[in-house]
Amino acid sequence: MMENANSIWIMTDETPQISVPDGKKGGNTRSIGWGEETIPNTKGVEAAVQVDAEKLEQEMSRFLLVVDKVFTRAEQQTQAKSGTKSGMQLDEIELSVEINGEGQVKLLGSGTKAGGKGGIKLTFRRKTDS
Repeated sequence: MMENANSIWIMTDETPQISVPDGKKGGNTRSIGWGEETIPNTKGVEAAVQVDAEKLEQEMSRFLLVVDKVFTRAEQQTQAKSGTKSGMQLDEIELSVEINGEGQVKLLGSGTKAGGKGGIKLTFRRKTDS
């Protein structure tokens, strides 16, 4: 594979699939026939894929735009309920994200450990007025 200067390598740990051709007995036992099956490869081989840097930039920008909208809206509602601008304010946001082999940026929800999946920790702090 030729190295592309406008791409970034992403290590994936997605379980690869093995295709079993017609006529061969696959790993699962189905009563509907001997057709081609796809079974997981349990070797857990890590793979590196090239992702176009522009696509990754677009995905990250889209993700950050949505995050900004969500937290800006939450802060606006908090200020509206308190009736003053001096109500509660959000000072810091910490998010864990993951980038898959297609360059998609995904938020890691509760119960997922970013460290085990190679996630990225993003921390946003409120700018202090100086």
